[in-house]
Amino acid sequence: MNASHTASSTHDIVPHRDEDVIARLQASEIFRDYQDAFETATGLPLVLRAAGSFQPPLTGSKQLASFCALIAGESKTCAACLQLQAAAQQEVVTECKTFRCFAGLSESVVPVRIGEKVIGYLQTGQVLLHTPSKRSFRAAMAQLEKWSTTIDAAKLEAAYFETHVLTKARYGAVLRLLGCFAQQLSSLSNELMLKSVTTEPPAVAKARAFIADHLGEALSLELVAQASHMSAFYFCKVFKAATGVTLTDYIARARIEKTKRLLLNPHVRISEAAFEAGFQSLSQFNRVFRRVVGESPTVYREQLHGTSATGAALAYAA
Repeated sequence: MNASHTASSTHDIVPHRDEDVIARLQASEIFRDYQDAFETATGLPLVLRAAGSFQPPLTGSKQLASFCALIAGESKTCAACLQLQAAAQQEVVTECKTFRCFAGLSESVVPVRIGEKVIGYLQTGQVLLHTPSKRSFRAAMAQLEKWSTTIDAAKLEAAYFETHVLTKARYGAVLRLLGCFAQQLSSLSNELMLKSVTTEPPAVAKARAFIADHLGEALSLELVAQASHMSAFYFCKVFKAATGVTLTDYIARARIEKTKRLLLNPHVRISEAAFEAGFQSLSQFNRVFRRVVGESPTVYREQLHGTSATGAALAYAA
């Protein structure tokens, strides 16, 4: 392989704004379709939010529980919901977590990752995992009275008894479905970052096309900028503003996607796919692949082809 300096051979991918990636996922057709189907089938709300976001829980969903909608307008009760969300931010790291609010309603968050990093959460809930009773409502009302709520008690009671009720087993199945979808979104995040948008400058579109046609070659900043008819300094700014990532990050991710496509063929070795995609060394390829995909190339291939990939994995290890 050519050992010359390239835009993605001497550096790992650089950090980007997680909020930008989540925004693209939120706007994607696959998320909007899944959200609509999920809310229609379950009657529960579903949102995708960035890690570190402290908006009121489940903001933007059309399926908010009536009880939660009533208390959301009160500053003290709203603060209680935000405290619950803050607790979720602190505790959720790598797995689904369920929290219960002062009124006994459960809310859950399922992490969405870029590689090994959690960038956001699928959030659902506002559901009771037990049959509502007069006693449980009185307990919730007692807490609301401590906060000097001005909400009409009769409206609160009616809304409380309208809350969705699921068994723990059924709610657990709902969360498992979200876990599968979270994995799909994690995979989709890299693909979305490589897609063009209709408002991007023509020079960026030219750069994308040039990169796609020359992934297997040495791609320097100067070379890509020249193909876009721009100076290297100005091109860096324009490309980052249009795509949300640096040129180095973009090329690395594009090469990972090409490697994944090549690995659909069970007879292609991992090392062959990596070099054909333009990576200059296996160590650099392994670092980037794990960071983008969240697992090693060997594990990815084994999951892709099952036990039939064992021989290829051994050949790669050798």
